Amino acid sequence: MKLSKPLVALSVTVALAGCAQNTTQPDDSFTLTVAHINDTHSNFDPVKSSFVANDTLVYNEFGGYPRLQTMATEYKQAAKDENRSFLFLHGGDAWQGSAYFKLNEGAMNAELLSQMGLDAMALGNHEFDLNNAKLNKFISDINFPVVAANVDTSEDPDLKGQTNLKPYVLFAFDGNTKTPITDINNLPKGQDIVAVFGIALDDMPNLAPNTGKVKFADMVESAQATVDMLKAKGVNNVIALTHIGNAVDVDVASKVNGIDLIVGGHSHTLLGDFTNIGHDHAGTYAQMVKNPNGITQTCVVQAGEYAQAIGQLDVTFDAQGNITQCAGLNTLLTNDEFYHSPMREASSKFSADEMADVVDFVEGEDNIAITAEEANMRNLIDTKYKPAVDKAYGKVIAQVPVEIRHERRPGDRGTDKHGSDVAPILAEGQYFWANTPAVQALTGMKVDFSLIGAGGIRKNIEAGEYREGNIALELIPFSNFMSVVPVKGSVIKELLESTVNATLPEGAHAGKFPYGGHIRYQFTETAKNKAGKLDFVEVMTGTKEKPVWTPLDMNKTYNVAINNYNATGNDGWTPLFNAQKKDSGRVDLAFVDEKLTAFPVKNIESVNGKYKVRYEGAAPNCKADNTRCNTDAQAVIDYMAENTPVLKPISYEVVTFNRAK
Repeated sequence: MKLSKPLVALSVTVALAGCAQNTTQPDDSFTLTVAHINDTHSNFDPVKSSFVANDTLVYNEFGGYPRLQTMATEYKQAAKDENRSFLFLHGGDAWQGSAYFKLNEGAMNAELLSQMGLDAMALGNHEFDLNNAKLNKFISDINFPVVAANVDTSEDPDLKGQTNLKPYVLFAFDGNTKTPITDINNLPKGQDIVAVFGIALDDMPNLAPNTGKVKFADMVESAQATVDMLKAKGVNNVIALTHIGNAVDVDVASKVNGIDLIVGGHSHTLLGDFTNIGHDHAGTYAQMVKNPNGITQTCVVQAGEYAQAIGQLDVTFDAQGNITQCAGLNTLLTNDEFYHSPMREASSKFSADEMADVVDFVEGEDNIAITAEEANMRNLIDTKYKPAVDKAYGKVIAQVPVEIRHERRPGDRGTDKHGSDVAPILAEGQYFWANTPAVQALTGMKVDFSLIGAGGIRKNIEAGEYREGNIALELIPFSNFMSVVPVKGSVIKELLESTVNATLPEGAHAGKFPYGGHIRYQFTETAKNKAGKLDFVEVMTGTKEKPVWTPLDMNKTYNVAINNYNATGNDGWTPLFNAQKKDSGRVDLAFVDEKLTAFPVKNIESVNGKYKVRYEGAAPNCKADNTRCNTDAQAVIDYMAENTPVLKPISYEVVTFNRAK
């Protein structure tokens, strides 16, 4: 069954989404249709999910690359049939996120993305998760350019000669006929010219682990300089393809003149109102933001995460390249097998009559579509890549009776004020592991509590059998090692306050949001989307069976279990960097020749804008064949295998986040 609904004549049919400044279209105007995806994170297979149809909870699957391929093909064909100009863009972070990537790194992404007919992709932070030699190969292997105007690769030995990483690309349109332009000084006459330039995060060295010698310039300054150059060359229709987060996209639009459209990524924001299917309303799709000149405006879009949705919009420019109309929406792509239970047993499958009711409901909604998987891509995944992935999952370590949800920020996407139920389980596991006799013998420290950043957790814990690979390959796949860090309570308070406050703006990147184990806190938002305060922080000092909660002592030194990425202060956990600048009693833990080994830390320094850990002796060499650094995942695997044959949420709430009305 295929009931996908390509968006045709969006400026007419989707007036409800976005904002139109002008309904008239003079003869010298130009309308461009843009389809877009972002933060696909190697989710080649669909994501198990759910939605509400006619007050009935429906367990389904969303997306996957073959469904994106089906819908993208339909969008392109519709544009061709109507002689509309068309671009298909990716907002970055194609890498990381699934077992496929852990086994195949960038090769599978290159093969599948090259089949999609993309015109350009932004440079995401997770594109730096391996090393620049592998990133260079990925960029060489794809058949579309990667754009980033604010990066300088001239001193990086791997990327300095890469010609497919560009500051911008140009296209000439004559209706549906699209021609790439290679010489900006010789623009074709009588055609509509569109520039697509990229913006990468300017604090990339403190967010991505392996940026090499790539330099990142200020986002706003680079964007304005690029727009000014393009305008001076006679290119007036300008799109920024970014991977900086929706809130930052809006901020950049308010500080830069001349960007017509920002197609974004990084914050995983599914813009648009999805409350009709029981999901969230995370922000306006095609939001219009006034530029600093007070005259022109920028339209801002983003399409969620994990290859579950695709966005499409029509953008109309006047003769001077100013945007006069911008309208469209995101569409979630669902399968057509529906269940009453998250376990998806045959006995819970919808009856024919129930199925017909859901299909009728979906057909009546604009932002969800039953979409078939493109057969050739599905076959390629299943035959070439899936067998090795299935083999790599390893032993069953737990049974999960009901899906356990992860959400980065409490209150988002229908979650309650306590947010993720997954993060506290992982933090509890890491706390437990760090306090085992074998680990304590190496660190010399009894851990008081653990902390974990929401962004390092990549998915829900699905119902059914749960295997080792579900954790190491998918749930926390970044191969970080565990650290035990002694820090004062005042540092923890500052960390919680600063990281939560940083996630408050609408569309903010919430990966830095903190959860923990054997610690709990309450935070109240005092100014909606702007500021808030910690009400209390308490440490569990009793036992799991008989917990006693004690207020955090500002002057006491606590031993905290955290993965090394956050323990170093990355992703905005800056108070931990500041606390270790002069000296650190921290101990890092990795396997060398399959023997757990301690690596005492001397201090952390800032070197060329990047945090550098200095060790008392040798540093863990995670690239060495005899070294395995994923102790963050191994800690949770060991904990579940020994303590949770039936996995359920932990008994206490870690976070209480009171949001302003």
